[in-house]
Amino acid sequence: MPRNTLTEDQIVRAAVELLDAEGLDGLNMRSLGRRLGAAATAVYWHIKTKDELVRLAVDTVWQEIELPDLDAVDWRTAATTTATRTHEMLARHPWLGQAFGSHLLYGPGKARYDDHSLALYEKAGFPPADADRAAATVLLFVLGSALGPAAQVSLTRRLSRSGEDAERHLAGAVARAAEIASGFPRLRERLGTPAAEAAGYAAAPDSSFAFGLRAVLDGFEARLADTRPAGAE
Repeated sequence: MPRNTLTEDQIVRAAVELLDAEGLDGLNMRSLGRRLGAAATAVYWHIKTKDELVRLAVDTVWQEIELPDLDAVDWRTAATTTATRTHEMLARHPWLGQAFGSHLLYGPGKARYDDHSLALYEKAGFPPADADRAAATVLLFVLGSALGPAAQVSLTRRLSRSGEDAERHLAGAVARAAEIASGFPRLRERLGTPAAEAAGYAAAPDSSFAFGLRAVLDGFEARLADTRPAGAE
């Protein structure tokens, strides 16, 4: 595809697809050019560096999140919906967590998300500085919750590239982890449960994301109640 028929949007969307398939380490201009049916030089004509391409790809996936109408729902419903949709977006794009640790990321997609989050927690009753902290707390919790599944995707991909049997390797690691855990009483007690046997020792308990999010928002509600003037609703 000649460079004058490519658009930046086409390139960025193809980059997101390549990142989803190959991870951050699998993204390069030559592979991207092949996906687009174009020479790598045609890509460079529009986007000069890989860092810039990653920044644009990251901002594109932030725009996937459908943000709730703050005039139509209460703040806690909006907070739960926003956090859940963010968690789902991170699951679709497991490379994003790695990008956070290696690139400077900014753009209108992320700015839209951040502005909405601040408005949400101001609506809850937090003053601006605490709204900043509340939004950051929830985002950090969501990012942390997504790290485990993302790391497993990355590990499986790396093992496959090296020619190792990823499934066998992971099963061996889980077995060794369970053997170590059996030496500790509370971990040993949990090893024999049906959920642990079905999911594997290293898996997070079912509904841990929902449990943690409820706990965070419960804490916010308690803090707001403590700071609300007497008699106020």
